[in-house]
Amino acid sequence: MTSDKIKELLTKAYTDEHETVMNYMTNAIVLDGVHAEEVKASLDADVQEELEHARMLGNRLKQLDESPPGSEAFEARQTSLQPPEDTTDVRSVIDGVLEAEEDAIETYRSLIEAAGEANDPVTEDVAVTILADEEAHRTEFHGFRKEFPQD
Repeated sequence: MTSDKIKELLTKAYTDEHETVMNYMTNAIVLDGVHAEEVKASLDADVQEELEHARMLGNRLKQLDESPPGSEAFEARQTSLQPPEDTTDVRSVIDGVLEAEEDAIETYRSLIEAAGEANDPVTEDVAVTILADEEAHRTEFHGFRKEFPQD
């Protein structure tokens, strides 16, 4: 794979992290109910981690002589993570988080593979670091999902 592929994956991950920040923050604000509190706290805490991921990715793009994209280049894709109409529907937010985490994990694994093939250990290290955070967050939300019965 070429450095163009690496830049493409870095850019995708960068914009995905920003979209995740927006959706996590919004869901942490709008969810209601006693069962929502732990999920809201987790989402709220994770906003800073996701921002740091975006910062790391943006810095790596800059190091590769590529500018991180601005908002005009942004295209929203996280339909399942949109705030629910029923603000007590915590399960739909949990499911949305799990889908977003799976997408992020797939992106970071692709980035690790591309960086390895391109002999780019710096990008590989960035991707491995972020991948570990994303897998930990997925595990946490799998736990939340177990607490909410099937509809």
